[in-house]
Amino acid sequence: MASAHVFSRGGAERVRVDHGRGAELVDVEGRRYLDAAGGAVVVGIGHGVTEVVEVAAAQASRVAYVHGSAFSSEVLEEYADALGPLLPLENPRIYPVSGGSEAVESALKMARAYHLARGEDRDVVIGRHGSYHGNTRGALSVSGRQGLRQPYLPWLTGVAHTSTPYEYRCPFPEAHPDGCARRHAEALEAEIQGLGPARVAAFVAEPISGAGLGACVPPDDYWPAIAEVCARHGVLVVADEVMTGFGRTGAWFGGDHFGLRPDLLVAGKGTASGYWPLGLAVASGAVHDTLREGGFVHGFTYSHHVVGAATGLAVLRVLQREGLVEASARQGERLHAALRRELADVRVVGDVRGRGLLQAVELVADPATREPFERSERVTERVLEACREQGVLVYPGTGCADGRRGDLLLLGPPLVVTDDEVDRIAAGVAQGLRDVLGGVGAGG
Repeated sequence: MASAHVFSRGGAERVRVDHGRGAELVDVEGRRYLDAAGGAVVVGIGHGVTEVVEVAAAQASRVAYVHGSAFSSEVLEEYADALGPLLPLENPRIYPVSGGSEAVESALKMARAYHLARGEDRDVVIGRHGSYHGNTRGALSVSGRQGLRQPYLPWLTGVAHTSTPYEYRCPFPEAHPDGCARRHAEALEAEIQGLGPARVAAFVAEPISGAGLGACVPPDDYWPAIAEVCARHGVLVVADEVMTGFGRTGAWFGGDHFGLRPDLLVAGKGTASGYWPLGLAVASGAVHDTLREGGFVHGFTYSHHVVGAATGLAVLRVLQREGLVEASARQGERLHAALRRELADVRVVGDVRGRGLLQAVELVADPATREPFERSERVTERVLEACREQGVLVYPGTGCADGRRGDLLLLGPPLVVTDDEVDRIAAGVAQGLRDVLGGVGAGG
């Protein structure tokens, strides 16, 4: 029986988990599940890696907490030095926090403080339609998911939104596919000019879209075109790598696929692989030095946490030692091919897309017109449960098509997933789809 005192997420009673190992979870009744979503695309190194737990416990037994304004620590500095060379910024400086939303909040404040230190009062941040950057007020403001924003709109200020590369539903069909990047850059340019270039502090976007639009990979020339517009107007580029970082897309960071060198970068999820709530706001050396000169009024009780740093360092070492970034690229190709093979006769599959072990399946009522299902049909929720019955856990997404309609299955298994597990994931998803949608057009 569920506790009467837990404020749970959602209304349904949750199955109780008992333990996990690798890409598998086991509930209290002994039923096994393939964690094809890594929870919320969090778990990178796999469940049950005892060496990471032991490192965290050893640090906690030595000293569990000091305030970041009073002490640094050897483990924090070791972690920053180990991670620094992997980050796609010039002379990166790492500000550890407790998760992705805090990292985004920190980066937004860094962007504002940077311009103030330079004598410029820039007060607007530009995000993208359909994006998701977190659920704190600043992060939600720059997000572009209508359903999440709607209840809190009176609080969400200081932002604007521009187009996002969503190749399956390209907003510029007349330019698709070769002219998309140019049109997105022109749209950003127009937004900046409309707001006034002297007001725009930063542009925030995921290098590859995560949960909001489902593993949408932009054209190769998108990021170079966007970065040029931002540089020309002195607008800082903030790369949201919360979902795409730490090997998830088959590179250390999603922006690496496009040669992106942002001014600020935020990370979370795979940073500590779920073993500790750890996020990172990272500034380039130039941004950091300006902030140091001008002052940066900011801080969290649990930032710069010693146990978090120890956990992050242990996870980083596992990723490197086991070659899991390379494994993500390899297994991502296998998963993408397996999904296309298993879903080839399922007519409601509109698109299979992604990079590395961040893959998505978009479901549509009519593949010819790409018409989405009505939200009242609750297609994603029903398929999610059917996949669970097949022993495969996937991550849901809704609203991608028009802010309300649009059904997605997002797949982000641990990077340790085996060949057999990849094939079982694809087969389980296909069977779950047939079980739910067999009466509305599924083939086979």
